[in-house]
Parts: sequence; structure tokens; C-alpha cells
Amino acid sequence: MEELTPKEIVKRLDKYIIGQNEAKKSVAVAIRNRYRRKKLPLDLKDEVVPKNILMIGSTGVGKTEIARRLAKLVKAPFIKIEVTKFTEVGYVGRDVESMVRDLLEISIRMIKNEKIEKVEDKADSLAEERILDLLLPRPKSKNKNPFGALFADDDREDSILDVEREERFENQREKLRERLRLGDLDDRMVEIEVEDNPSQMVEIFSGTGVEEMGVNFQDIFGGMFPGKKKKRRVSIEEAKSIIKEQEAQKLIDMDEVSREAIQRVEEAGIIFLDEIDKIAAKNSSSAPDVSRGGVQRDILPIVEGSTIMTKYGPVKTDHILFIAAGAFHVASPTDLVPELQGRFPIRVELSSLSKEDFKEILIKPENALIKQYKALLETEGIKIDFTEESIDELADIAFRVNEQTENIGARRLHTIIEKLLEEISFIAPEIEEKEVIIDREYVKDKLDNIVQNKDLSKYIL
Repeated sequence: MEELTPKEIVKRLDKYIIGQNEAKKSVAVAIRNRYRRKKLPLDLKDEVVPKNILMIGSTGVGKTEIARRLAKLVKAPFIKIEVTKFTEVGYVGRDVESMVRDLLEISIRMIKNEKIEKVEDKADSLAEERILDLLLPRPKSKNKNPFGALFADDDREDSILDVEREERFENQREKLRERLRLGDLDDRMVEIEVEDNPSQMVEIFSGTGVEEMGVNFQDIFGGMFPGKKKKRRVSIEEAKSIIKEQEAQKLIDMDEVSREAIQRVEEAGIIFLDEIDKIAAKNSSSAPDVSRGGVQRDILPIVEGSTIMTKYGPVKTDHILFIAAGAFHVASPTDLVPELQGRFPIRVELSSLSKEDFKEILIKPENALIKQYKALLETEGIKIDFTEESIDELADIAFRVNEQTENIGARRLHTIIEKLLEEISFIAPEIEEKEVIIDREYVKDKLDNIVQNKDLSKYIL
């Protein structure tokens, strides 16, 4: 984090997201403030709350992408939640507390994967030994302690034979190890033991609300019902990965993983509340509004800071960063309950995409659509090139279709390029022309009729 200054965060986000500089600055400062908070004295540290962000902008302008890329950049647990799936506690629907539980599950997977990477070499070594034991089991000695028995007069002869047998065995084992590492034995079949995991999941209703959740009886009863094993016959290549995973699991302390995961959620977690404008209660009525006003009231204590009980332990939400987003075409941020508005002090309005933005989205980001399609067709041995005029035409079409029909932002480009390259992708394995140039004429030929026919473009583009 020391290297990730706000400017550096924006610079790295620029690799994937075009424009929206104000939004990038806001999230960069919010993340940097977390690093600054860690350096404060303990008494002041708890007083500094995260500055939650409300992003306002139509679909496809980069709201989710900014939040997701930011979380990936700082290795923070991240979850995107559609708030419309929640209802007020006591009614059929998801309980808002489930967002924190889901975030913790993501954090546990992150920590677990990090720890597996650290013990990868040791797990590799242990897996190799186990496979060698399957291929060449150790001989049983007649003596309980053949090496110690070397000095006993009665068993001297048997002990010497045992030592010679051990030396021959070790030589054979080393030769086998060399072949195993070279991959010469990958196709040979072996029998291994694996965990038998039949489906033991049920749906229950939690006491705090109608929350659907999976409960594994193995988790509840622990060692009362030891896990069943079954034998599988697999190739050595497959056995390597299975046994390596088994050994890695044994080297990891899951209690430590849970503790670290809870700490990371509390200190670095990011929850992205999408479509928050859909729960903005525009017209108040006397009838219970369980999917709008009720949800806002339930979300409020989590955003303010509360303790959520999970099966791994309590999780405090005081310092989780909440990023809310919505188009706000019909409702406005002031339609949210005042207490919730106050918990999102930073407001950022994302601008609609211009023709130039579309052009840059096609070629500039590291995951640009043009780069993706080029790479996909190269797997079939086809080299595809787009002229500058063709890219300009594609950007113009995307911009025009968004204006004439529904404005879905950058997502429109996916549909347009898919339609443009549909024929090439279909005949790619049999095509003789291995170099294809996409120029303005090609784009016009494939897309102009659809764009001009408004009824057709509504359904196809």
C-alpha cells in the first residue's frame, strides 16, 4: 500500500477503464485513507470511519468495473450485491446480513489460496513421496529395528541383509523419482483414496429472517461422523494434483485462516451495492414497503457499523467500505432515507460515453475487446487486423445505436463486434484466408442495414 499512492491507483485503473476520472480519484482517496488510518494512534484509529461512495451513472459506464478492479489491485475481499434481491426481515427474500456472510466466504477462499501458495513446494514434495510409495512400496524388515540391531550378535546377519535391501530399494526409488519428475510415468494408472463428499446440504430458515443458507452436517457434528473415503483409479498425472491438494490442506490451519479472513473483511472488505436507486422510495405510503424502504432500514445498521454473526465468528462492519451505485433516472439520491444518504458522503456522477470513449475502449485497455477477439481467432491460426477507419466506424455505430435505442454504455460494443465477426468465427476452422483485414467497408457491409432499420437494430444490436 505504501507504493499505491492515489495517483498510482488511478494510473493502474486507467489500464482497464476509460475516462471517469472523478470516480477513480474518489475510490483512490478512499483506499488510501485506509492505509493512513492504520498509522493513526489506537484511540483515534477507531474514530475514523470509511468515506462511503455513491456512484451515479447509467449502465455500462464503468461503475462496477472501477470497484472490482480496485479491490483486485489492493487484494481486498470484494462482493457485488444487487440490492433488489433483498426484502425486509420477516418477509420472503434474502436477509441483508447475508452480504457480510458472503463477503467472509470470499475472504476465506482468498486467504486459503494465499496459504496454499506458500506451502506449495512442501505439498509437492510430500505428494511425490506418496506417489513413490504407491509405485514402489517400502519392503517390510524382519527386524523391528534393523539398523539398531546391527550391533546385536544374534541378529547381525539378518540386519546386514536388511541394510543391503534398503540400499537397493533407495537406488530404485531415486531412479523412479527421476522418471516421475520427467513425466515418463504420467500415463500409468494408480489407485488412490479420496474424500467421498455426497450432497449433505439442506436449506433452512434462520431465526433473524427468512435466509436461505446451506448447512453441511459435517460442519455441525464435526468428528462425530468421520469423513468417508473411496478409492479411485486415476493416472499419475491426475494423482499428482489430487494428492498435492490433500497434502496442502493438511499443512493449513483452518482456524488461522478464519481469523485472518475475518480481520481482512473488517479492515479491507469492499461491498458494492448495485441498483440502489431501485430501493429509493419515491412516494411514501401507509402500506409496508418491504422491498424498498424496509430494505433501506435494514441496510442502514450494517453501513453504520454493527456486528454480524457468522459460522466462523462475529464480524464487525464498522470499517468495511461500501460503494453504492445506481442510474437514478427515475428516483434521485434524496429519495433514499436521510440516515442512509448521510452514510454516503462522497457523491460521484459518471458521465455517459462519447464516440471517442468508445474508440478508446476498443483498443486502449489491457483487456480491450479488439485484443480479445484477435487472440481468440489466433487460436485457429487466423490473423485479424482492424484498420483505424474500421475502429472509428464501430465506435460511431455503437454511439448511434445507444442514442437511438436503450443506452447500455460500453456493453453495446460486445454485441456489435460479435455480430461483425460472427461469420468469420463460424467458418474459422475451415477458412483458407489466414490473414483478414477488417476495414470500414467490411463494417458497413455487415452492420449498416441493421443500424438503418431501427426495428431490426432494436432486436439485434
